[in-house]
Amino acid sequence: MARLGAFCFPGTGHINPMTALARALQRRGHEVVIFGIADCEARVRAAGVEFCRIGAEDYPPGTLRKLDERLGELKGLATFRFTVERVKNTARMVLRDGPDAVRKSGVEALLVDEADMGGNVAEYLGLPFVSIAMFPPLVQDDRIPPFCFGWAAGQDRLSRLRNELGFRLLSRVAAPIFKVVNDQRRAWGLTPLKRSTDALSKLAQITQLSEALEFDVPGKPAILHYIGPLVDAGQRPAVEFPWERLNGRPLIYASLGTMQNGSESIFRTMATACAGLNAQLVISLGGGLDPSRLGTLAGDPIVVRYAPQLEIVKRAAVVITHAGLNTVLESLAEGVPLVALPLGNDQPGVAARVAARGAGVVIPQQKLTAKKLRTAVSKVLDDPGYRHAAGALQKAIAESDGLNRAADIIEKAFGIAPAQRSTWAESVAAD
Repeated sequence: MARLGAFCFPGTGHINPMTALARALQRRGHEVVIFGIADCEARVRAAGVEFCRIGAEDYPPGTLRKLDERLGELKGLATFRFTVERVKNTARMVLRDGPDAVRKSGVEALLVDEADMGGNVAEYLGLPFVSIAMFPPLVQDDRIPPFCFGWAAGQDRLSRLRNELGFRLLSRVAAPIFKVVNDQRRAWGLTPLKRSTDALSKLAQITQLSEALEFDVPGKPAILHYIGPLVDAGQRPAVEFPWERLNGRPLIYASLGTMQNGSESIFRTMATACAGLNAQLVISLGGGLDPSRLGTLAGDPIVVRYAPQLEIVKRAAVVITHAGLNTVLESLAEGVPLVALPLGNDQPGVAARVAARGAGVVIPQQKLTAKKLRTAVSKVLDDPGYRHAAGALQKAIAESDGLNRAADIIEKAFGIAPAQRSTWAESVAAD
């Protein structure tokens, strides 16, 4: 048994998979404590995971909602710049409050979200850590586009040059984060980081991206493990839903997630696009808006503030999504094809992978119209090729057993063992 700590970026798309992983480790007899801000505490504790608050002065209760509301108003590069500023401020707080919190908690090793800077705390304290990516992993390989760009992979000279330029642009935009980090590293007597991948674990890097969804590029780092979605249905809070309103027609589920969901115009476009189709539209607002603000929408869709997404997706014929990795993986885990409307951050990169696997259609935000969305939804509904591709990914995801495999990798990296090892871990040990 081991006592492990975890640093996780304060967002639903990060907290859900991290708490799912923590619960999997707890079932093996380990203790896990998640370090985070006040707004994350209730969700973490509700999942049955120990919580240690940091950043009390910088992030009083209610701060996260204000940040998410601001993010929901932005688009494209502005979204990424705002996220960089947010990560920078979070990094400053983690580097200041993290060491004392970790010392007092008595943890032996750390799990660090790749969007968080807790790996620097681990290095300063001399603790081993494993990196966890809740988005396409940070890989410095010019055959793979940077995670936030919606390009296809390519090994030709032009593609590799474009990717290299993308890495340089990404580094320039993210420079404020690394200034904060490197200033603190110098104060701690640590070598400054030169690029984002320098901050990752040298023991193991885990991404919940399924390898079946990743670009076909050989020679990926051996230290990088594609394990599939980190989902634990038991941790999700119960959500009321008007099931009696479902009318038996093919179901279209639409969501922009829980962070970038403030655009009334996009939700209206969804309703207009789906009105008149032989299908029923369900729109989840993800808490960003009250349904009353949208008034009467074309086609009279079901509109809810929150939806029980895991249950809804099981019934869906197609999912319209912002291409957040959690929604994409949860949809593909049920074999449901997608129409992706990426808004920013890692979403263009996730959407590009969906398109490359033939499991959906992508519409860039600047090209989104009701007509184009209607055409895309009709295409995915009518062409069995999309469902076939999604079904192939469903099979691969089911076989990956993400939570158990991630726990096996973590135990091996830290040299710890539960009361009973899994079959996957035994096969690794045999190799």
